Amino acid sequence: MRWPKRIRVGLQAKILVFSSFLFAIPYLGYQYVWELETYLRIGQEQTLVGTARSVATVMHERPSLFAKESAFLNDIEPGKDLYAPQINQPIRLDGALQDWSSYQAQFIEYDDTRLIEQSTQYIPESLAFTHMVGQYGRYLYAMFDVVDDVVINRNENMLSIHKNDFLQIAMRDEFGQFQRFIVAPYQSGWVNAYRLAPMDTSTSTERYRPEGLERRIQGFWQNTTHGYRIELRFPLAMMQGNIAFAISDVDNEVSRDIRYSMGTANPERVDELGTVIVPSPEIEQIIQGLDYANARVWIVDKHQRVLARTGDIQTVEQYTTLPSEDVDTWLDRLFTPIYEYALRPLYDALLTQPPQDYIDELESAVSLEGLALDKALQGQPATHWRLSPDNKAVILSAAHPVFIADDVMGAVVVEQTTHGIRTLRNQALEKQFTYFIGIMVIGTLALFGLASHISSRIRSLRNSTDKAIDKHGKITGTLQVQSSTDEIGDLSRSFAHMLSRLGQYNQYLENVASRLSHELRTPVAVVKSSLENLELVKDKNSEQAHVFVARAQDGLARLSHILQSMSEATRLEHIIERTEKQSFELIDFLENYLGSYTHQTLHDKSLKIQFDTQLSQRPINGSPELFAQMLDKILDNAVDFAHANTTITVSFNQKNHLTVKNIGDGIPHGMAEALFDSMVSIRGESENDTQLHLGLGLHIAKMIAQFHGFNIGISEMLCGQVSETGQAKSTFVSLTTSAQ
Repeated sequence: MRWPKRIRVGLQAKILVFSSFLFAIPYLGYQYVWELETYLRIGQEQTLVGTARSVATVMHERPSLFAKESAFLNDIEPGKDLYAPQINQPIRLDGALQDWSSYQAQFIEYDDTRLIEQSTQYIPESLAFTHMVGQYGRYLYAMFDVVDDVVINRNENMLSIHKNDFLQIAMRDEFGQFQRFIVAPYQSGWVNAYRLAPMDTSTSTERYRPEGLERRIQGFWQNTTHGYRIELRFPLAMMQGNIAFAISDVDNEVSRDIRYSMGTANPERVDELGTVIVPSPEIEQIIQGLDYANARVWIVDKHQRVLARTGDIQTVEQYTTLPSEDVDTWLDRLFTPIYEYALRPLYDALLTQPPQDYIDELESAVSLEGLALDKALQGQPATHWRLSPDNKAVILSAAHPVFIADDVMGAVVVEQTTHGIRTLRNQALEKQFTYFIGIMVIGTLALFGLASHISSRIRSLRNSTDKAIDKHGKITGTLQVQSSTDEIGDLSRSFAHMLSRLGQYNQYLENVASRLSHELRTPVAVVKSSLENLELVKDKNSEQAHVFVARAQDGLARLSHILQSMSEATRLEHIIERTEKQSFELIDFLENYLGSYTHQTLHDKSLKIQFDTQLSQRPINGSPELFAQMLDKILDNAVDFAHANTTITVSFNQKNHLTVKNIGDGIPHGMAEALFDSMVSIRGESENDTQLHLGLGLHIAKMIAQFHGFNIGISEMLCGQVSETGQAKSTFVSLTTSAQ
């Protein structure tokens, strides 16, 4: 089976992959902005509740604000208890009803369910009407669109005003007296109302006896193909809040009897009058000072009828902007073109923008509904979120109850859209995402550039390494060291140092071969020449033959010594592995060892050995035999290189430094560390030394020192003795072991 090749992923690709985690930053920013929007909504709720509470506080315990509006009724009856909303402009009294077209949602239909009296069976085509009242300034306006199959106007020759179709109005006047009025024109046109005398129920005639013309009630009667239309107005000061309207229908021009009476309430009984509620001027004056941007304030009674309203959540300023800074930073100059030409269209497509217009179903409401208002009318402040009918706007309602003598008389409702919060959210998202994207792009490019630079340096290091070593593994050149102080620079310096060490080691191996060849060539030549000469000797027992045999044996001895010295280090490694450490007293051991140390050269050079320490005892773990072998190698080296008539000092101090000092010639530069390598020696050929030296002594000493937990090294300083010329006679070599 053939496996697919391993995909090679470069450093740039890896950094690009890991830099993709930077995209988590915009996500976290996005989540943060959404959380912030949640807290802003909570703050908006608390703010609206606080506004509603402030308005309600002003209205607490002020029953005069609600008395005229009959808010103290326990129940209201739609169609009987009327609501007169604030209309935008005065109504032109012309019977055309065009000025009422924008208020059709408040029209009330009256049919047989609103019959007050009837003398015959009801026919829908005979009588029905549509009615509405409204308030503008100091006047109450009323309209009637009457369906009547037979319109009978008042006869000009008749004094009675009820033998025809007419409109009856009943109310409590400004003095609390029960008053009734009739509108009964001769024909279409301008009309005033007749004030009726107090009713005498004994006769039907006395029911509608006029006392005089009431010019304060003004209007227009307009006959139509389906009936007639009436538009009226009269001052609000004429009434105290109780009112009733009734249409009486006469269809027979001969008998002129009233067939039906249909209306909002019975106009002939004061206790059955309905109520009419108009926006309270006093309440409006209270809330008019609330210039609350982007909010609408409602005052409703406990029957959910609107008493007053201010503000418009559609026409007021809907958008809020983040505070702008006058400082034009380089970051703004950098990101502004990116935002305008690249990101702005994307934001417009992804983010939900607040609509400039939406459907407001409560724009002309005369009564309110909702969970917040229901709880407020139960005595508890509450808030409620709702969507506009077209799902374009989110509207927050906050309601707070109004108390009078511990009873809830109404509520204050404050409404506000979330356009401001949504705009702030969008602006925060746009600004943060613009910065995030810009920083991510710059950061990714920077990381890619850094990765490329690092890759280039690594490739350069690789190429330099490849060029420094040929295909046979031989070091042919040097590595170019990078001057940077980072890890790659350290790596290049380590590689350069390693190649240098390997070069030295290769040179050492070459020298070992050359030295070993040199050392072997001499005894081999001696043996060969001795054997050749021995063959030429006829008498094998002669003295000359014995000389040749001795010379051959000496060459063989030297060969045996070379082989023994070469295998000594290897044998020592195995001995060290098998040796178990034991505790022994170092100070006593050194005194005994130095007292028994002998070397032929000591007497030849008149050398002395001195032991110097201030310690009385120092136990260590190791092998006394191996430790003695290490001291043999070190002292032999010190004795061989010491000048005559000098002292070799062996010292051990409190820092666990064992030092062997001798005064002799200096060592070549750079050889202090190499002397501990195998088969390295600096003895010259001119030395009067007949012994064979392979350079293994200090190498063996190093292995034994490491076994005992010591480091070994050579240091070189100027000698303390000074000649007559003022120059140092010699240098001394210090072999120092320090406990680990």
